[in-house]
Amino acid sequence: MEASIMDGPKRRCGAVSGLTTVKNPVSLARLVMEKSPHSYLAFSGAEEFARQQGVELMQNDYFITEDNVGMLKLAKEANSILFDYRIPLETCSAGAAAAMDNPLQMNGLPISVYAPETVGCVAVDSEGRCAAATSTGGLMNKMTGRIGDSPLIGAGTYACDLCGISCTGEGEAIIRGTLARDVAAVMEYKGLGLQQAVDFVINERLDEGKAGLIAVSRNGDVACRYNTNGMFRGCATEDGFMQVGIWN
Repeated sequence: MEASIMDGPKRRCGAVSGLTTVKNPVSLARLVMEKSPHSYLAFSGAEEFARQQGVELMQNDYFITEDNVGMLKLAKEANSILFDYRIPLETCSAGAAAAMDNPLQMNGLPISVYAPETVGCVAVDSEGRCAAATSTGGLMNKMTGRIGDSPLIGAGTYACDLCGISCTGEGEAIIRGTLARDVAAVMEYKGLGLQQAVDFVINERLDEGKAGLIAVSRNGDVACRYNTNGMFRGCATEDGFMQVGIWN
């Protein structure tokens, strides 16, 4: 598991990768930001820091479900990458079979089911201070040692004095496009508004990759954009407005 968090006003950040026992990786990422001299800890070093900080740890079987084991078996049989434990196994079976006949590709490898399991959040307070955080379990059947975009500041997560951004989707494409940072960059250097900036990076920075993002600005603007059929998302404001969505 991996996660990152960023506090916009001072551009402080914390990130973790390679976790296997930490119940809430984003909480550890925040401790890296606040309690360590570093921005990023990974694998055994991150686990040791977690023990030192007294965060809640779980045995490995806490993270393992019957559906996940079944999906991993399907992914290995199809020599494929599978996303997302939320999709029923029968759906994955059909997806795995289809992948072998007419596969989608990620860096040359087939993808059976495209449905990222990343969770992200962006926030802005009444004084215009923005923050962002992103957490994920990554890809099923990924190569050992693979790190995605979620813990990479500027790729999956970014916040500054202008805005906060969290991304989801095909991590390799998000990394190549430095997607989250580019939203802030085009706002700063091209003078675009938040939604214009979000639209620009989704249209121009993903090449053939599939992804989406959520964003807030220091003015309280909210924006999202994705180049897939849908993206799970929600929004809430201090005056009680709430909205959720999946499709366009």
